[in-house]
Amino acid sequence: MDGALSLPQVPLGNTGLMVSRFCFGTLTIGPWQANLPLPEGAALIRRALEAGVNFIDTAELYRTYDYIRLALGAWPEPVVIATKSYAVSARQMEESLAAAQRGLNRDQVEVFLLHEQESALTLRGHGDALRVLVRAKEQGIIKAIGISTHCVAGVRAAITHPEIDVIHPLVNVAGLGIADGTREEMVQAISEARAVGKGVYLMKPLGGGNLLPRAVEALQYAVTAPADAVAVGVKTAAELDFDLSFFQPGKRPAAPPITGKRLRVEPYCRACGECGRACPTGAIAVQGGRAKVDHTRCILCGYCAARCPEFCLRVY
Repeated sequence: MDGALSLPQVPLGNTGLMVSRFCFGTLTIGPWQANLPLPEGAALIRRALEAGVNFIDTAELYRTYDYIRLALGAWPEPVVIATKSYAVSARQMEESLAAAQRGLNRDQVEVFLLHEQESALTLRGHGDALRVLVRAKEQGIIKAIGISTHCVAGVRAAITHPEIDVIHPLVNVAGLGIADGTREEMVQAISEARAVGKGVYLMKPLGGGNLLPRAVEALQYAVTAPADAVAVGVKTAAELDFDLSFFQPGKRPAAPPITGKRLRVEPYCRACGECGRACPTGAIAVQGGRAKVDHTRCILCGYCAARCPEFCLRVY
């Protein structure tokens, strides 16, 4: 592995935070996808830190705080952590903030996002939670407030909110998973967001794994997109090294050591429909007494698995 100097840092919009352009996405290592043993997942994060990564993306939903806490034990350099919560009420957000501080063993969590905001209407509906984040920023508990979104309308709504410092939008070479527009429309929106000083870091550059056959093209697109950083989920050291090579000046990536992934529904599914209600792309529906997946629409986010009461969905 190359040393820390191989990954230069850039400003995350006007937040005052400096981040590596590669952001370690932790969804992949957690219970809804690879479900790595705690020491193995923490070691993978530590490998990224040793390569110069200082930006980690997580969420309350992902259940990966333990991995991050273990990986950061005795780590001497500053690390920027971005987490997310679906909290709507003030009390829910206060609980999410406390859970993040406790789970990560940090007094300050640098970036805190409202998870999956779709539009100005959605943001208004989370007004109480947003006000808690504003107060937490004033108190120094967080340094920047953000949203994650799969929607062009979500990006445009965040542009108009002075309280929103950071946007985490879905963009990839195929436009896979954008809920309300084209790739070009999303790129235009995030370009406008950056022009007014919003920090932008992308999600799903590999379409949740669906673009793995086009991995080189997809990552080359991601590193040239108008964003400060790109969150990439990995589950092995070989994947990490391959992905990092796109962000290291002068590096030439080898053939991707990555195999395809797929969402699987176990036979004991009882067709409750919770997975379909959680799916941001409408890729799951109950048919014939069990959940069925439209793999052309699935972005392998794993959110359905988190909602399933029987634990019968998993990304493999």
